[in-house]
Parts: sequence; structure tokens; C-alpha cells
Amino acid sequence: MIDLRRKFKNFGPLELLVLFSLIYVITMLIWTASTRSAIEENANLLKQNHKNVVEFMNDQVNKCSSDENLLTAWGEKCGDVWSSQKIVKFILNSLNLNNPYSIKDDLIQTSSDPRIQAEGKAGQSTEKGIIFVSSADFLSEAGSEWIVGTCIKSPCVAAGNNELISIYR
Repeated sequence: MIDLRRKFKNFGPLELLVLFSLIYVITMLIWTASTRSAIEENANLLKQNHKNVVEFMNDQVNKCSSDENLLTAWGEKCGDVWSSQKIVKFILNSLNLNNPYSIKDDLIQTSSDPRIQAEGKAGQSTEKGIIFVSSADFLSEAGSEWIVGTCIKSPCVAAGNNELISIYR
């Protein structure tokens, strides 16, 4: 018969700690591997939301570059200053932005500095999945900039975890 006391005679607290550490590491590796596809799917959905907003705005800029008397999709004259609030309201109502998280706020919001909102700062959290656009109106002068940014995954400040695009008129 096998004598278990003899086998585990020198099995002390240090060996127990090593065993639990090994079990923890293996469990975390399995958990990470099993949830990776869902995280990547959410990140791709957020990138598509961001891309849809940028493409919509670029289409409006291109349409308006040919004739300043035309109207934008949200009803403002192409040659005038475009209201950020009107643009955001139109995008929320007309573009089908997909919400991969349980975000109760609007999926597109204005911000005085979308770069900080999308990237975050040390010690400052930001909302994943919300598209932030400049709260300043999109001016009619050539070269005017309007910024669109979103945090794709945490930590937002890390390279590749956020999307930032400048749109110019």
C-alpha cells in the first residue's frame, strides 16, 4: 500500500504556495484564451462605429466642397459653420451605431478635448466605446479641424487601444 504521509512528509507552506501559484497561472491563461475572441469582437465593433462616423463626416465634407449652397444631411448650409450638437444628434438618430457594452449614455458625445477623452491620462479613467467629437463647432474656413476619438479597450492610453482621427474642411 502507498504511504501518503511519507510522500508528503516534506510538503510545507512553501510547496503549497508554489502549487497554488501554478494553479492560478494556469487558470488565468485558460480564462484569457477563452475570453479573447469576445474582447476582439467588441473592439472590432467599436472600430467600425468610429469608422462609420468618420466616413459620414468625410462624405459631407466632400459633398460640400463642390457647392457651398448645398445643405448637409443635418440641414445646415455647406458654407456655414456646422453645429457640433446638430451633427451629433443627426448621427445618433440616423447611423446605426452598435453598442457592444451596456452603455447607458449616448454612444457619441461632444467633448472640449476628444484626445484626452479617447486616450485618457494617468489616473483618469475614460469611457470605453463612446465616440467623442469636438464640442467646438466645425468652422467653415478651409483647414478647419474636427476631432473624432474613442477608447477601444483598457488601458486607453496604450498604443492601439484608441482611435483618433482629425477631419478637415
